[in-house]
Amino acid sequence: MTVLAIAEHRRGELRDVSFELATAGRDLADATDGDLHLAVIGGAVEAFVDRLDREGVDVIHTIDEGEEFNHDVYVQAVEALYDEVEPDTLLMPNSVNGLDYAPAVANRLSLPLVTDAIDIEHDGGLAVTREKYGWPPAEGTDDTEVRAFDADIDESAVRSAVTGFQEVGGGDVDISEAEVLVSVGRGIEDEENIALIEALAETLDATLSSSRPIVDNGWLPKNRQVGQSGKQVTPEVYIAIGISGAVQHVAGMKGAETIVAINTDSNAPIYDLADYGIVDDLFEVVPALIEEFGGEPPEV
Repeated sequence: MTVLAIAEHRRGELRDVSFELATAGRDLADATDGDLHLAVIGGAVEAFVDRLDREGVDVIHTIDEGEEFNHDVYVQAVEALYDEVEPDTLLMPNSVNGLDYAPAVANRLSLPLVTDAIDIEHDGGLAVTREKYGWPPAEGTDDTEVRAFDADIDESAVRSAVTGFQEVGGGDVDISEAEVLVSVGRGIEDEENIALIEALAETLDATLSSSRPIVDNGWLPKNRQVGQSGKQVTPEVYIAIGISGAVQHVAGMKGAETIVAINTDSNAPIYDLADYGIVDDLFEVVPALIEEFGGEPPEV
């Protein structure tokens, strides 16, 4: 079996999902005595190759087209490379960019599309598991072949243009670097109650983050938002308070090592993901936690 995976980069850096795809692709190729091909589209392709050729990849295809992600370019490039390589399986990242172009690629190639995959097995047929965790980075070799590929992009069919890159929210806090996140959702009810969650974050020496409704309400800035339209985070501990666990939010925090959920609804989707859950009123639980860890809960 030949497997083709598409790497992802942003602002000159390979994203972790590239190495997760290498892990998945290598495992699948090994299970079928096949080869793993990986494509890098645009950006600093040569610099990316220096990292990727150690990730268990047999062939890397470099497509020198643009610096940042462009939907039309990616769709054409992946389609052209698919026709060239003729893979049995095509792997694309389950990211904001990947979910942008993967459906278009699947449509143009008449391929079935499965999103949110966390495991792939081949035992006479392809079986895909959709769950909550990703793959660890791959450990590979140094004998990867590198091939430059001319995708012959039709510029007249490129109907969009990249005019720049805007970091989500900006600000003085990067929640993607935090080791402990205390995240608040719509269960907090009112803006003035966020002070309670801030107090817990301060007591735990953690960083405050939130789900999208909190940002949409203007209660916290955009740089605090976790999710597909916010930031992807991988802290050691993620405490979700008053967060139901919608798929858009889960996509941004499912890589946390330990997830603790506090929600009155025992059927909330967040509990399918959580390692520990407290089914109770957050206005009772959070003050108790603050006191337990030596803090002083504010009056709300």
